[in-house]
Amino acid sequence: MSAAANVVAEVDGLRVEVGGRAVVDGVSLRVRAGAVTALVGASGSGKTTTGLALLGAYPPDALVTGTVTVTGGLVGHVPQHPAAVLNPARRAGALLADIARTQVRHLPRRERAKAARHRITEALTRAQLPDAADLLRRYPHQLSGGQQQRVVLAQALLLGARVVVADEPTTGQDALTKRRIVAELMSVVQQGIGVLLLSHDLDVVRELADEIVVLRDGRVVEAGPAEQVASAPRDAWTRQLFAPRDAWTRQWFASREEQTDAGTRSAPEPEPRPVLEVRDLTAHHRGSRPRRTVDVLRNVSLRLPPGARVAVVGRSGSGKTTLGRCLAGLHRTYEGEILLDCVRLPRSLRDRTPAHLAAVQYVFQDAQASFDEHRTVLAQVARTAIRLRGAAPADATREAGELLAEVGLGEQHIHSRPGRLSGGELQRAALARALLARPRVLICDEITSGLDTVTRHGILTVLDRHLREQPDLALVWITHDLGTATTANQILVLDAGNPVEQGPTGQVLAAPGHPFTAALVEASSGARVGVPGA
Repeated sequence: MSAAANVVAEVDGLRVEVGGRAVVDGVSLRVRAGAVTALVGASGSGKTTTGLALLGAYPPDALVTGTVTVTGGLVGHVPQHPAAVLNPARRAGALLADIARTQVRHLPRRERAKAARHRITEALTRAQLPDAADLLRRYPHQLSGGQQQRVVLAQALLLGARVVVADEPTTGQDALTKRRIVAELMSVVQQGIGVLLLSHDLDVVRELADEIVVLRDGRVVEAGPAEQVASAPRDAWTRQLFAPRDAWTRQWFASREEQTDAGTRSAPEPEPRPVLEVRDLTAHHRGSRPRRTVDVLRNVSLRLPPGARVAVVGRSGSGKTTLGRCLAGLHRTYEGEILLDCVRLPRSLRDRTPAHLAAVQYVFQDAQASFDEHRTVLAQVARTAIRLRGAAPADATREAGELLAEVGLGEQHIHSRPGRLSGGELQRAALARALLARPRVLICDEITSGLDTVTRHGILTVLDRHLREQPDLALVWITHDLGTATTANQILVLDAGNPVEQGPTGQVLAAPGHPFTAALVEASSGARVGVPGA
């Protein structure tokens, strides 16, 4: 087959202008059957806009020139924020059932139900969701980000897409699940499906991509065979982007470790009263049968003294996000206690005072879902200081603008509505909003997992400054990435809702005491996950 005949999707000279600004400017690329074209670049570089062009989807009021040609048939889409395409009022399996029923209409009526179930089961297995009956009866908000992502992937596979736009498919996934997703994408490619991979995860890009296209500020700065671009980039920006993934994390950790060591050389002091304490927390979701509940967390206990840095790690669906939501008052079906300054916190967000809300701040993995699409980013960030701290509107707006600038968002971003910002840009805005509340406890749920190396460094730098300026601020870092977990001084490992290991980060990662922790460390690659100083 000729190279031209093998092309299933092609973008030629694409320019997308929104509000007088070109978010994509002259981009060209090809997706071939049975191959992966990876589109990489910093957050806001135009990757998602380019990927959505294959589906004929553009931002509102966009001025579009250039051509987009799809010859391979149906285009499937796995978005970076899967919750955006899951109906919050319908259970996770409802759309899968709708799709499957349309595909078996040609069969005799008595065979349709069985055939539909078989198709759904097959798609779920290929998306790493076997035995998912209970999970598919949950609503999207009851699923972890990784579970949401795999449900959407199953939908694309069920539809029989011949071209798949995979926008950060491994974002927010643990190392074990990431391995399976890479294997699944490889299997998809081997079936002759073309994949356009939009990703900040350069380890995955190196492993999967046949060709790499590098974007910066909406323009292609380098393109070519994957091995050439990744190992010997010609462009200075590409070299910076492909810098060792955890160099910045290790540097950040080392600075925190030095600070901690300096503070512990003196005589040890009694452990201070915890800012936040969790006692025997067991959380539930509604089960598949009436009046039945399913435990998603069991007997979790946690103490956060002032200045604590606790990483919560585990596989997707292990209960990490549910724990964070319980702390923030977003999940109230649990037994046990959560105490702030030794006083029991109300379970529901609605029953908490403004002081409670300011004290415990949550930065969501899906930042887009936490913003009102009808108001500017600046107005929404400033409102936090007005509502929770009683700040004057002018002062709140000034503080919000300064914090947003600190996380790298300019005037063109902060005066826009959230829909005009990329996922990474909204993630930075969400962090600024949480910090503006001046919290006692900051819960960060996978906030760097979908970011490029440079932007990730920027967020860690901002966090580092605020942690230094507020030495009594406690941080709960929910992550699948053990490299990121090394920024914490304590670690809690969850497996299927159970706390299986807890202790100093260096000790746990260097010498895991539980088989599941050992499997996570092994899957995460020793060279990348190794703990500095361990």
